[in-house]
Amino acid sequence: MANGIPVSAMSEATVLPYTYGLNGVNVPVDNLSSKGLFTSIALVFLAVLVIRLVQMGVAHLRHLTSMGETSSGIQKYWSQDSGSYWSAAKRDLLYAPLGNRRHNRELQLSKAINVGTIPSRFDTLLLGLYLTSNIVYTLLLDYSVLDKAAIWAEIRGRTGHLSVINAVLIFVFAGRNNPLISLFGLSFDTFNLFHRWGGRIVIIEALAHTVAWSVNEHAAKGWNGINSEFTTSSFIQFGLIGTVALLIMLFQSPSAIRHAFYETFLHCHQVLAFIALLGIFYHAKLGLLPQLPYVIFIICIWSYDRLLRWARLLYRNVSLRNGLTKITVEALPGEACRVTCFLPRPWSYNPGMHAYIYLPAVSLWMSHPFSIAWSSTRGHHPADEKLPTSTADFALASRPCNSLSFVVAKRSGMTASLYALAASTPSRTIHLTGLLEGPYGPVHSLHSYGTVLLFAGGAGITHQLGHVRALLAAYAAGTTAARRITLVWAVRFAEQLEWVRPWMDEILAMPGRRDALQVLLFITKPDERHAICSASERVKMIPGRPKPEWLVDEAWRKRVGAMTVGVCGPGALADEVRAAVRGVESGGVVDFWEEAFTW
Repeated sequence: MANGIPVSAMSEATVLPYTYGLNGVNVPVDNLSSKGLFTSIALVFLAVLVIRLVQMGVAHLRHLTSMGETSSGIQKYWSQDSGSYWSAAKRDLLYAPLGNRRHNRELQLSKAINVGTIPSRFDTLLLGLYLTSNIVYTLLLDYSVLDKAAIWAEIRGRTGHLSVINAVLIFVFAGRNNPLISLFGLSFDTFNLFHRWGGRIVIIEALAHTVAWSVNEHAAKGWNGINSEFTTSSFIQFGLIGTVALLIMLFQSPSAIRHAFYETFLHCHQVLAFIALLGIFYHAKLGLLPQLPYVIFIICIWSYDRLLRWARLLYRNVSLRNGLTKITVEALPGEACRVTCFLPRPWSYNPGMHAYIYLPAVSLWMSHPFSIAWSSTRGHHPADEKLPTSTADFALASRPCNSLSFVVAKRSGMTASLYALAASTPSRTIHLTGLLEGPYGPVHSLHSYGTVLLFAGGAGITHQLGHVRALLAAYAAGTTAARRITLVWAVRFAEQLEWVRPWMDEILAMPGRRDALQVLLFITKPDERHAICSASERVKMIPGRPKPEWLVDEAWRKRVGAMTVGVCGPGALADEVRAAVRGVESGGVVDFWEEAFTW
């Protein structure tokens, strides 16, 4: 008893005000923390943008002064690095894995359990700064207050605020129409990495927000009070719905689950994200919380991306004059499909971009990303080949049809179903109606480099073919600096060369190919059924695995002008190429890029 008042009643009266609303919440510091977080991220993006603009300016100048150049003078100038600092930064930070070599080679506990990849050194640095800033802002409390309930209330407000602020970022990073991809020249894979880690931070802060509220609620009313709030307060119920949905997302999102049940994961992930967003919206609305505008902004971001995707799908694939997008799927040797989409409207895309394919007959509304391997224009879709019987048929046959082609390797889920469906027919070819969404991806122009070395593993060849085709066309026209183009493609079996044979034949028939292009085909598991023989010195078939260190060093010693090395393929191959480029990253200009699509 104190002054005739029970201690328990005093405790309840003291703590109860801090269990709801903005009591004890330091709104000015909350706003300061969000401004600090946004400002720091904006400064990082500004630095990336400045570097990108400088690189684009240098590349454009290099391109203008080197294209059509037959003497070695200008190209030799551009082959030399003007300073050692940038080379060292690329070697030891930008291109460096976190450890010695491993970056995109997946960590596997067994053949069936994949636990993901290791971020690069630069990505790890940014992620560390991002995580540290969230910890600092969370702990930026008024420790002069002696009342523990007030401290817990401030933690409740801070973590809830930061969770919503970080949610803005992860929704921006997750969108296919993310404008930052084109602006900063970063891949969707990079933003997907920060989306995953940002999502984990959002969930941890949301959980901390719930725990901080529960501590004060328990101190004021006990477990019965918490249970009463859960069953009677709509404000608390919607907050609980959001938190529970986020926690479920955390437990169903580890890499092993994502890779083993990707399509199921993606469905659940999207539904849970919608439920979490709905719960957070009504939690903020019913509580009149200052975070409501941020939540509304998140809804706008999500709606913008979805509406733009639907509009793009409708425009690209539906035409009153030319009908719908028609898709031909050919089952190929080596367990892959060649997928050709005949579009009612012409597309334009840049080499290295990708698109999402919808095949309702195979996977309902699901879409999957694939690199665009080839584009062409032909008079009609193969399924429409018939003798014309009317003037309308003559008109239809004369309309050009733009087509985009892909190679889809058989794995699991949709790709396995697609291959099985095509392979089950006598002709091993099926004709479907589907949708194509895109194109997406940053634009990487290789025309300012005198030496271009491209590595591909398996279906990764689709990403490189467009670059080779564009470079050879520009070489014949005298509008590129490229003088030495080398394509290195590794496949397990010789029969897998059939995947791109029609397109490779077109490339080998292009003007100037014999002067500028060398193709090295590595068969890692040769057999007696397919002889390993080289057509010429410019097109070689070689048994065994490629040795990136030797190939990069050879290209480096014989380089003309600035040099770029690109890779698209299995993580082990990409890591070997990365290590090889870092080994020559001194005394000259060599840039490295990697195309990966990890989840």
